[in-house]
Amino acid sequence: MDGKKFCKDCGAEIAEKAEICPKCGVRQVNTLKAAFDSKEDASGKSRTATLLLCLFLGVLGVHRFYVGKVGTGILWLLTLGFLGIGELIDFIMIIVGKFKDKQGKYVANW
Repeated sequence: MDGKKFCKDCGAEIAEKAEICPKCGVRQVNTLKAAFDSKEDASGKSRTATLLLCLFLGVLGVHRFYVGKVGTGILWLLTLGFLGIGELIDFIMIIVGKFKDKQGKYVANW
């Protein structure tokens, strides 16, 4: 990628990660949605599988092992998902699309 994109409103050339056009001030595409649209920022792991693993085996940290987070998977296993609180937070993060894999990529693809 060349690091440039164009404003959706005025067409001015802007930085690829710019949220607001410096020329016209129009807010650009939602950065989370843009991360999902970009193949580089999306994980190869299934969001559905991650969600189901978290729902049924979340206290054992299986969903964290699945996305490559072995260290926190072991922590979840030993603490029963921080007594369910960590599991609940992960579940919500997966549903809203903010859960990341070991490489820091969003687990976005259903």
